[in-house]
Amino acid sequence: MNEFKNKVIEEDCLRICDCLPKESYDLVYLDPPFFSGKEQQSKTRDGMRHYSFSDRWPRLSEYADFMGSRIEAVRPLLKSTGSIVVHCDSSANFVLRSILEDIFGAENFRSEIVWRYKRWSNSQRSPIPSHQTLFSYSVTESYKYNQIYGGYSATTNVDQILQSRARDSRGKSVYARDSNGVIVGSGGKKGVPLSDVWDIPFLNPKAKERVGYPTQKPLVLLDRIVRLLTDPGDWVLDPFCGSGTTLVAAKLLGRNFTGVDQSSVAVSLSRERLGNPVVTESNLMKMGEESYLNADRDALKILAGLPLVPVQRNKGIDALLKGEADGDPVLIRVQRPFETLGDSIGALRKASLKKQFSFLVVVATEASLVPYDQEENDLIVVDSTAKVIESLLRRRTRSELRLFESQKHA
Repeated sequence: MNEFKNKVIEEDCLRICDCLPKESYDLVYLDPPFFSGKEQQSKTRDGMRHYSFSDRWPRLSEYADFMGSRIEAVRPLLKSTGSIVVHCDSSANFVLRSILEDIFGAENFRSEIVWRYKRWSNSQRSPIPSHQTLFSYSVTESYKYNQIYGGYSATTNVDQILQSRARDSRGKSVYARDSNGVIVGSGGKKGVPLSDVWDIPFLNPKAKERVGYPTQKPLVLLDRIVRLLTDPGDWVLDPFCGSGTTLVAAKLLGRNFTGVDQSSVAVSLSRERLGNPVVTESNLMKMGEESYLNADRDALKILAGLPLVPVQRNKGIDALLKGEADGDPVLIRVQRPFETLGDSIGALRKASLKKQFSFLVVVATEASLVPYDQEENDLIVVDSTAKVIESLLRRRTRSELRLFESQKHA
């Protein structure tokens, strides 16, 4: 094995598999062509290097033959406790699932993992593709698996954490009790076992680890796969290593690895990354999506009932009005307590610089002694409901007072 230890080999994996030692790898991860029908290409941020590979196939049957022969070739390389993970999308996942069933057997299917991420909208007439699939199969039932635990849901109560569960005579899940009827403790649960739906962000265009290789996967995704199915010192094989993300994950986790790719550019890039591994920490995963929801809640309450898109991470704009006026959106801001109307308008104006909009709307919540320019054609100032009601009540009170005074003098 020393000949292939921590090496990146330029070769078609179908040919190199005959040279690799049998029953030596704990994990084989394949991120192969997806049958996308595209010429996959991308550039580094500085535009100095260009990477590409073809994912065009004359027929689906040719793609199936290509993948079938290579998955069959890696099967003998796995230990009896080993696993294979094949990455794909909806283009030909049904083909790869069928191939894996034939080679590894339906009884050795372990999971269909859905990698879910957010994508920007596009113009296609169908739901936006926002996930990819990872099929996991083992060689035998005695496969290696290291459970990963996550945090509890906000709806989980403390009893569910502290108390064990059991089945009653009807098969219903209840809190377990000992022979004296005392509730049995859980012994300190580790958390919620990892599910088969993984929310992992797509690589940010500005991520430090992004190298400009098309179809590059985030390191955090491969880190999770390697942790789940291998131990330190185990062996990982990636027959389509591309930019080398699997190899970097294996190296950082103390696993041995072999990477194979028939592209000299990909091999060179993988070796370069291994020489200087760069890890991007995902703040979204670390802090959670809730940490990004910082729109002013009091302002949104005042706007309740309107068809809005709340604006996060912006100090000047509270919301966008759904729909458009003259082809561009309407930007809205609610006047803050102790903020003059002029300051509210100024904050909205500043935030709207270099943005396309039709109108700016400021909702006034405070009485203002500072005048504003009512000649601004793109600005609309309206009073909040509370301010309108307060003003109406004041007018009525003043009217009643005048009426009372006039009656008294009469």
